[in-house]
Amino acid sequence: MKIDKTHGAGGVATSGLIDDIFKQAFSNEYLEALSDSAVVPGSGKLALTTDSFVVKPVFFPGGDIGRLAVCGTVNDLLMSGARPQYLTAGYILEEGLEVSDLERIVKSMSETAGEAGITIVTGDTKVVGPIAPKEPGLIINTSGVGFIDDNIAIAPTMIETDDAVIVSGNLGEHHTAILSSRLSVKNNIVSDVAPLNQMVSGLIKAGIRIHAMRDITRGGLATILNELASASGKHIRIEETEIPVSTEVKEFSKLLGLDPLYMGNEGKCVIILPKDDAEKALNIIRGSKYGENAAMIGSVDTEKTGVTLRTAIGGEKVIGPLYGEGLPRIC
Repeated sequence: MKIDKTHGAGGVATSGLIDDIFKQAFSNEYLEALSDSAVVPGSGKLALTTDSFVVKPVFFPGGDIGRLAVCGTVNDLLMSGARPQYLTAGYILEEGLEVSDLERIVKSMSETAGEAGITIVTGDTKVVGPIAPKEPGLIINTSGVGFIDDNIAIAPTMIETDDAVIVSGNLGEHHTAILSSRLSVKNNIVSDVAPLNQMVSGLIKAGIRIHAMRDITRGGLATILNELASASGKHIRIEETEIPVSTEVKEFSKLLGLDPLYMGNEGKCVIILPKDDAEKALNIIRGSKYGENAAMIGSVDTEKTGVTLRTAIGGEKVIGPLYGEGLPRIC
């Protein structure tokens, strides 16, 4: 069966889609009420984020648009030190989308939400005419709410001179997986799409003094570091020899003239913290799920604002943010 306009008309077909797919996958006490808004327990200090996901293909090596939608929003909450709690899910379905594909995506979202410890509490579905008739897909919007303990303050303005810079793992895997799928290139590279809740909660529980965190998505590490340097008024220096990139991604990047510093990821973050906490933090990250390849890649100083890279042969060059579109669209 395929999605058609009756599924978005608000009648029996819409109710059937909700009952047979979404309720079955996301069933919980808040969702079961099927109210216009979910009523949930609150907190004094909240983090709130929203994002939309349009990636094609919707299924790619290592994941799919459903897992991506949950991880993208969960990781945004985590980067402010929040404990992810509630998630909304809005679906714009193209006519012609296979219902079996939708079921697979919704199941993936449910499983990923369980892994991330977040509850999908409300949502919405709309059906539109085919945007790409040969490859009907969907767009997913998610909004997330997380609770922040009063003693946690994580922001670029907290960055200090002599702080250490840590990356949680190998760069460029999601970007490479998406581009490989689009170009029909066969390799063993899979997306890194993953929720980082175990990693971040481990750091917080251990009392690591995190000054700033960002997930390394569109624009890559170089762009994220430039944003942090600008917001903090500090200079960040990174070491080329310390940046973790797998051999497979390096080879793929060279083949297409790409730079892993600007390639997108969906399961990696950069953490800036006092150098005295760096080794302890590295051990925690490497011992957590998805953090085995974490590395300390640089430090912060006040020499100037911006980002520089010390090359493998001892030179130094300025690393700016991404300019242009940064193909392909990875999320």
